[in-house]
Amino acid sequence: MKEEHKKHKQDNHCAKEQEKKCACEEECTESCNCPHEKVEERQNSEIENLKNQLAEILNEKQSLLEKLQYSKAEMINYRKRKEEETDNKLKYANQDLILEILPVLDNFERAIKLDDNILTDELSKFLAGFKMMYASLCEVLKKFGVEEIDCVGKEFDANTMQALMTDNDPNFEDDVVLEVLLKGYKLKDRVIRAASVKVNKLDK
Repeated sequence: MKEEHKKHKQDNHCAKEQEKKCACEEECTESCNCPHEKVEERQNSEIENLKNQLAEILNEKQSLLEKLQYSKAEMINYRKRKEEETDNKLKYANQDLILEILPVLDNFERAIKLDDNILTDELSKFLAGFKMMYASLCEVLKKFGVEEIDCVGKEFDANTMQALMTDNDPNFEDDVVLEVLLKGYKLKDRVIRAASVKVNKLDK
């Protein structure tokens, strides 16, 4: 009788343990109903967001880099322009003064073209002094880069000359400069006064 009671107790205990186990398994199953797929989707979504953020950061970085390179190029170009402007100002700094001197030079040339044979001794000496001053003035201008434009016998060049008169001389080719009416000058590589010339124009 005691053994039957003991066995009954054991059977009850096993049944309770089995119930607990089933309940535990059921609980586990319910808790595992939070699907792996949803977890994976959430993880994939987070990874995708991170990728998008990284792409945005890289795009922003590239944009800033391009702006920086553009600004750097602009600064270099600006510096070059300023240096070129400064160089030109220094190079042609005397242009206005020289332009004022050129008419004086023209007057000197007109004076020394006088025929020395028809002058008195006193005027001849005076003219000789003029010639010396003219030569000195030409030397000074030459030191500052002033150069006379060579025209006679050359083909007419509209960049350095202006035609005030024409002639028809068969001894010269068409468009050749026959005479300089007013000398032209360059300051270094810049024309500061075009030469006024007579140009040959042959009938065609």
